[in-house]
Amino acid sequence: MASMRDIKRRKTSIQSTQQITKAMKLTSTVKLQKARARAEQSKPYFDFMYETVNAMLAKSGNIKHPYLQAKDSGKTAIVVITSNRGLAGGYNNNIIKLVTGFEVPKEDTLIYTVGTKGRDALSKRGYEIKADYSEIVEDPIYSDAQIISRDLLEAFEQGEIKEIYLAYTFFKNTVSHEPRRIKLLPVETGEETSEEKSIPMNYEPEEEEALDMIIPKYITSIVYGALMQAVASENGARMQAMDSATSNAEEMIDSLSLLYNRARQGSITQELTEIIAGADAIS
Repeated sequence: MASMRDIKRRKTSIQSTQQITKAMKLTSTVKLQKARARAEQSKPYFDFMYETVNAMLAKSGNIKHPYLQAKDSGKTAIVVITSNRGLAGGYNNNIIKLVTGFEVPKEDTLIYTVGTKGRDALSKRGYEIKADYSEIVEDPIYSDAQIISRDLLEAFEQGEIKEIYLAYTFFKNTVSHEPRRIKLLPVETGEETSEEKSIPMNYEPEEEEALDMIIPKYITSIVYGALMQAVASENGARMQAMDSATSNAEEMIDSLSLLYNRARQGSITQELTEIIAGADAIS
C-alpha cells in the first residue's frame, strides 16, 4: 500500500487539476452561449441560401459554367475546420478521421486548414497543407469566409484544384455534434421535380454573369455557416469533456480519501500495538 505522504500528494495534485477543469468548463459554458446564439441566428439564412441556389440551378437546365462543370485535371481541395486547442474530447479526431477516411488519396489532396489541431495532425500524416487560416477560428467573421472562398475559387479557376469539399462539425445541440463533409464545387444541382421542370429559370443579366456573382456568395455563405457551427460544437465538446474530467477527478479524490483514512487507521493501529507491546515488555 502507498504511504500516507504519497496518497496525500496525489490527492493534492488531482484537486489542483480539478480546479483547472472546473474553470475550463465555466469558460467553455460562457463561450458556448455566445457561439450557440450566433450559430442559431445564422443557420436559417445559410440553410435558405443553400436550398435556394440548388433549387435555382435545378430549374436552369444544363448550364455550361466553370463552377458547374467537372474538371479532368487538378487535385481535390478539402477545407478542414478544427480547433487551435485540445481538451475537447473527440471533436478534432472525428474531423481528422473524416478526412483521412476519404476515398481520394492524400497525394491528390490539398488541405486548407482552419485550426492548428487539424493542420498539425494532417501534416504529420503526409497531407499537403495548401493554406492555413487558423488565426480566425477563435472568433470568425463573414470577411474571413470571403478570404477563404476567394482563395479556393482562384485555385479552382486556374485548374489547380478540380473539386472542393468542406469538413466541419455540425452543432445539433449542447451534447450532440456531427462531423460532416459536403461538396462545394462543382455545384451539384440534384434532381428536378415535376413542379420545377414546369417553371423555367430566366436570368437577368445573362446566366454566366449572374452565376459569377451568385456562386461565390453561395460558397462564402456555406463556409461562414460551417465556421459558426464548428465554433459552437468545439465549445460544447470542451464543456462536456471538462465536466467529465471534473466528475472523474471527484471520484478519484473520494477513492484516495478512503485509502488515506485506511492508511491512517493502519498507522494508528500499528503505533498502539507497538506501545502496548512496549508496556508489556517493561512490566
